[in-house]
Amino acid sequence: MPTAVLTDRERTAVQAYLRLLHTVRAAFDVEGGPPLVPPTVLAEAEQALKRAGLTGNEEAFFRLLENWCPEPGP
Repeated sequence: MPTAVLTDRERTAVQAYLRLLHTVRAAFDVEGGPPLVPPTVLAEAEQALKRAGLTGNEEAFFRLLENWCPEPGP
C-alpha cells in the first residue's frame, strides 16, 4: 500500500478536511432539524487548503488524501 509523505501544510489540510468530514457526518446523525456545521470548522479547512497551496486544485488534494488515508480494502 503506497503512502504519501506530506508537508506539514498538506498534512494540516488533510487533517482539517477529515475533521470537517466527521463534523458533517455527525451533524447528519442528529435528529430534529437540518444539519448544522459550525462555520469555524469550514473556515479551518478552507484556510488549511489555502496555506497548502491546494485551493482550486481538488484533484491534487484528493490524490494526497487517498494516498495518506486510503479506504480499507475488502
